[in-house]
Amino acid sequence: MSSDSGAGTGVIHDIGFRHYEGPRLGRGYLIRSLYVDSLRGCYGLGRSGKSKIMPFLLLVVMTAPAVIIAVVAGVTGMDELPLDYVGYIFALSSAITIFLAAQSPATVSRDLRFRTMPLYLSRPLTRNHYVLAKYGAMSTALFILVALPQTALFIGALLAEMEFWPNAKGWAAGLLGSFLLSLVLAGIGLLIASITPRRGFGVAAVITVLLLLTLVSGVLSALAYENDHPHLSAYFALINPVSLVEGVLVWMVDAQSSYPEPPPGNLGGLIFTLVTVAVIAGSYALLLARYRKVSAS
Repeated sequence: MSSDSGAGTGVIHDIGFRHYEGPRLGRGYLIRSLYVDSLRGCYGLGRSGKSKIMPFLLLVVMTAPAVIIAVVAGVTGMDELPLDYVGYIFALSSAITIFLAAQSPATVSRDLRFRTMPLYLSRPLTRNHYVLAKYGAMSTALFILVALPQTALFIGALLAEMEFWPNAKGWAAGLLGSFLLSLVLAGIGLLIASITPRRGFGVAAVITVLLLLTLVSGVLSALAYENDHPHLSAYFALINPVSLVEGVLVWMVDAQSSYPEPPPGNLGGLIFTLVTVAVIAGSYALLLARYRKVSAS
């Protein structure tokens, strides 16, 4: 046989794999699948039993007071709820922060730690779609956490035969606050968590940053108010993500402010609203920039 026989030719071997002839579900299906899987992961669904303890415990912590308030209101025949829907959000903001700190690193840190981004991007999925799915999942998880107890309050008010329209308006205002707070906190939490592949570091970083922002905002606001600068005191609330959303609701739905001074007039409300939008858009843009570096490395 000649040494160069067969040179330049190739042989295709049929090793028995079946050809896929089904429908191509496309990019939209991939985004929805990543979104649903990430949302389920925020509550530990599809994971170990230990992963479910923290999110469901916090869900109980958020919902149990609402159920108790609703039951007491019904038994005692109250004419209105002792705590309004918007106020309920900020009364339990610590539980919301803990949920964010625990779940935002779990949402993104695994992909960084195990370097799965090249696998995601090998499909018709872009960095923009990845960030969109993760941001949407974290926002939805937070919204469920905050909106569920408010819905329990609303149902309790109806069962106690309280006036429908005042409670419906209060519930709608509470859902608006839940929506805005979820978007703001999800962006900040994911952005901080995306910096490190270590989940423990991510949890500590999210808690530390939010705690510092809360302390700095509260101290500066109190100092300004004590020194007869009420408008400046109100604007220091912009530093704290939670009080930022609270300021928007004070302007939009006449909610009560937990700070010494609410945002001053329409100008203050407009500034709080614009800063809220800027935080959401900025967090999304910075997440995109972060994942450009991740996929390139």
